[in-house]
Amino acid sequence: MAKRDYYDTLGVSKSASTSEIKKAYRKLALKFHPDKNPDDAGAEEKFKEAAEAYEVLSDDTKKQQYDRFGHAGMRGAGGGGGGGHHMNMEDIFSQFGDIFGGGGGGGFGGFGGGGGGGRRRRMKGSDLRIKVKLTLEEVASGASKKIKVAKQMQADGVEHDDCRQCNGTGQVRRVTNTILGAMQTSSTCPSCNGSGFSITSKPSGTDEWGMKREDKVVTIDIPSGVEDGMQLNVRGEGNGAPIGGVAGDLLVVIEVLNHVEFQRNGKNLHHDLYISFIDATLGSSAQVPLLSGKAKIKVEPGTQSGKLVRLRGKGLPSVDSYGNGDLLVNINVWTPKNITKEERKALESLRESTNFQPETDHDERGFFDKVNDLFT
Repeated sequence: MAKRDYYDTLGVSKSASTSEIKKAYRKLALKFHPDKNPDDAGAEEKFKEAAEAYEVLSDDTKKQQYDRFGHAGMRGAGGGGGGGHHMNMEDIFSQFGDIFGGGGGGGFGGFGGGGGGGRRRRMKGSDLRIKVKLTLEEVASGASKKIKVAKQMQADGVEHDDCRQCNGTGQVRRVTNTILGAMQTSSTCPSCNGSGFSITSKPSGTDEWGMKREDKVVTIDIPSGVEDGMQLNVRGEGNGAPIGGVAGDLLVVIEVLNHVEFQRNGKNLHHDLYISFIDATLGSSAQVPLLSGKAKIKVEPGTQSGKLVRLRGKGLPSVDSYGNGDLLVNINVWTPKNITKEERKALESLRESTNFQPETDHDERGFFDKVNDLFT
């Protein structure tokens, strides 16, 4: 079944502000909260669906990517669009618990300590950014790349205990006397950064949390049709986090390499074909390269330099699965630089022929004007 549009899921417009998106998500999350709808699988699924939409639309980078490419552009990203990813309940409450207010479970009993914020906060690793180079052939077919990434990982042999300052809650409470009576406030524990843990033993060569840098080979599946500068998010392949925390993401920036035969314009490709003066005059056929294989085109008699031939569907696929672009062949008539005496004599005999005089009504429009004519 096709994924619903994230804006439709939250019931907001594409121009909605961050606060409007947050408000819409909070309303749905409270309505379909599992504690409020026990044994209702449909409500839980809507709860997860709303959380997935909010995860993307509340993040400026992911939102821009989604607005441009839709679900296809979110493959491997945190929102899971097009990649089959579904958020679990632990993910939702570790990332969005504060949306309910009070830093805890929003008054429901199953996922925290209510308004007091007694739930430990899972630490999150930082994101990593890498650049992946692709050929046009790989853009056309999609690619699977194995990349070695140096990332922070939890070392083996790390031991921990509850934080003494917050007694493992991740929160410290303070009571302040006011004219309205005693007021209790909660804040993140400064000793454990809200994790509720303290490290009691760790291997040498690790940091204060028992983390060390290691190389890991990550397989990145890149969809067909990606563009230069596009960013893909691979969830959970960034730096790790201590004590079972949430790993950051791997941000993959696409760099498309120049091609010897083609220039790219969106999902269309351009190719310069050179033919001889004789073939342009008498007509002929010519082979043009494709990203996979070759195609034959007909050169009409009297073909002028600058003529465009359009091969439908021989360009690049669209990243949002809206079909392939075209290959536009720009025909150039090649003039020889060196000729023999016999060739010169033959050409001199034709110099004064009216058929070899340039016509004054030739097409002087530029290349892009001719391209526009093909698409109108």
